[in-house]
Amino acid sequence: MKKLILVTGGNGRFAKILKQKNKLLNLKFLSKNDLDILNLKSIEKCISKYKPKIIFHCAGLSRPMNIHINDISKSISLNIIGTANMVKACNKFNVKIIYFSTGYVYEGIKGNYSEQDPTKPFNNYALSKLGGEASVLMYKNSLILRLTMMEKPFPYKKAYTNLISNFMYHEDLVKILPKIINKFGIINVGGKKQSIYDFVKKTNKSIKKDKLSKSTNFPLNQTMSLKLLNKIMKNKI
Repeated sequence: MKKLILVTGGNGRFAKILKQKNKLLNLKFLSKNDLDILNLKSIEKCISKYKPKIIFHCAGLSRPMNIHINDISKSISLNIIGTANMVKACNKFNVKIIYFSTGYVYEGIKGNYSEQDPTKPFNNYALSKLGGEASVLMYKNSLILRLTMMEKPFPYKKAYTNLISNFMYHEDLVKILPKIINKFGIINVGGKKQSIYDFVKKTNKSIKKDKLSKSTNFPLNQTMSLKLLNKIMKNKI
């Protein structure tokens, strides 16, 4: 029998695609009603009930990005405290946790960041995800995935031509997961290095060009090194 994997944030954007596209993993999806990441007893109760070998920790707060500025309490609670609670419970039951983080934890200026490069988040969302990483790193039975991914279809009418990233779609990650779940530490996970516009154009011919102004202080080279991922996958992404 395949080892059971619990998925927190079971109603989230990525979890919905994972539920549709997964063919290889034995997954149990948990909504907030099933498992409250802010309630340690709720987490422990779920682990005792299902006895998983692994937990995909996808629950948390992401978009809209301004919520991490306007409501830092919610951001801290869901992305930092909630993740710490998950780690505490996993540690108690010796369950592996795979934490879905973000490539935004890097500075985003020079690009090609490796897993060993220093982190320097450029917005509050990334700070909150890095806060979650801190507790995960304290627990040896863990894996952190620094991700740059987007849902399909692309949710905006325009895409930046001067912002370079490793964007991939949710379904691309679904294909990768079975090959990396037995790893530990930190892995950068993304797609080909290209502008957001070039990425979107492949599946949306009507996407319009936009240019990000330097005055926004949003870094323009957010690319990560995928050397480790490529070694694991045995092919170049």
